[in-house]
Formats: sequence, C-alpha cells, structure tokens
Amino acid sequence: MSFMPAECAWCGAALPGAAESGQAWHVVRCAACSAGTTQPWPTPAELEAAYPDAYRPAAGRFGSHGDRLLSWSRGLLARRVDALAPPGPVLDVGAGDGSLLRALRARGRDGLGLERHAAVHAGVPMRDAGVADLPGGWAAIVFWHALEHLPAPAAELAAAAERLAPGGVLVIAVPNPGSLQARMSGADWLALDLPRHLVHVPREVLLGRLAELGLSVERVSGWRGGQVGFGMLHGLVRRLPGRPDLYDAVRRPGARLRAQGQTERRRALAAGALLAPLAGVAAAAEIALRRAGTTYVEARRVHP
Repeated sequence: MSFMPAECAWCGAALPGAAESGQAWHVVRCAACSAGTTQPWPTPAELEAAYPDAYRPAAGRFGSHGDRLLSWSRGLLARRVDALAPPGPVLDVGAGDGSLLRALRARGRDGLGLERHAAVHAGVPMRDAGVADLPGGWAAIVFWHALEHLPAPAAELAAAAERLAPGGVLVIAVPNPGSLQARMSGADWLALDLPRHLVHVPREVLLGRLAELGLSVERVSGWRGGQVGFGMLHGLVRRLPGRPDLYDAVRRPGARLRAQGQTERRRALAAGALLAPLAGVAAAAEIALRRAGTTYVEARRVHP
C-alpha cells in the first residue's frame, strides 16, 4: 500500500503521521489551525465515485413534498441574499440543481453557478470552474454547504473576497465539527459525510479566516444554515439498535445512497417521528450554546 501526504486542507500545515491509501476514511485535526482534514485524501477516481447519480438525481431527492420544501428554503435564501447585496450578479458556488439561481432570477438577479461537470442546468448558467477562474465584480458570492467539498477551501475564500464588488457580501453555510451533535454522533454525524466532505471547519476557525481577509462579519447564526434540526434527529435515530438511517429513509428510492428495505425504512421514519420533539429541544440548546451543527455567516467587503 502507498502512503498519501498528510497536509491540512485548510492551512497547509503538516498533519501528524501519514494516512495509508486504502485505510478507512477518517478526520485528522490540525494542531496549527484546529480544522479537520479527511484522510486518506481521496483520489480523483474515488471522489468521482463518491458522487453517483443517486447523490442528486434529476428527478429530485426527497419526493414531491420534500423537494418543494427544499425549493421554498432556497427562495428564502434568495430573498435574504437579494436584500443584503448591492446591485449586481450573484455567484453560487456548489449550485447543485440551480434552485437558488432560479429563485434569484425570479427576483431580477442575474447569476452564475459553479458545479462539478456543469454546463447549463434547468435554464440557469453553470460552469465547472473555481472562483479563481472568474473575473471580479460579484454583488454576492454564496457558499451554501460547498466549502467542505472543496480541496482548497481557504484559497477559494480568499479568491471570493478579492472578487466581491465593493459592498459585496459573502454568504456561507458550513457544518460545524465543534457542535454538540457532531460530538454526540461521532462517525454517524450526518454532516461528516466522508469522503465528500474534505475539510471540517469549526466556527471560530472560519470566522478567523474571514477576519484575516479583511471582511466585516455582520451576522453569525446557528440556525439559518439549515440541517441543524435534522442533523440532530438523524444522529438520535442512528443511536437506536440496528442504527436506522433516517436520511436515506426520507429520500426517493432512486436517491438513496444504499439499498433500504421497506421494513427498515418504516422503522427509521417511525423513530424519527417519535424522537423529533427531543431533537428539536436538543438543537435549540446547541444553538443557544453557540455550538450548533451548522455555522451560517454573512460577511461584507467594506474596503474598495
């Protein structure tokens, strides 16, 4: 077996030891910056295999009600971005199916999405590129649960800060490995998602990087970033005997990341319904303690 370089995906510092190729994926914390890096670092082929058609199928992920709820939430985000940003286009990094861009277009905003293997999706412009490949002048740049998927996220943030128009805003949502639900769930944490999530950035580390880039942080939230309540609920359900998978249970059959029988699915859904009140209380507690499962940040370029 070969050994792969062990470097922090956030700051580039050497990590302790070296991850052996073929070893089970895990997270190594950097002593220099406290961010986590997925090890062994996946090869391009392994990353390609980690995004099968079922990850984001054209028919949708969650059925009609779930996909409508997801579209509604993107509409709320579009309204927020439109209210925050000065006039001009919006860049959506990790644009997925383009739902945020379509919601922005409905509000009169032009935009561009960056996505793997993307061209044009559902009538909105997409490119398979990095932020550094683009010109500047963006009124807003959105990283909605995208930074953790990028091989050089800190560099992409720097490129984004440089390409904001004066007064432009960065909107970021990212899983928080320092959350209570991450600690409770361990390897079963929904937002761990190895090997697709390459870097694992605590709240304080992200805020520190934004300050280094000269951005003015205007809002930090534990609930605006989505997935907080469901992440807690998923973790509670996984602690039950048999470790039911609630996330796969709520997805369409063609969108499940592994096969799931009807009995197993019903058991996961029933457990989710029973534990939902407890998950809500627990999620509210971690938000109040500033240790929520997601970190949401709005940061503005205040200097020309």
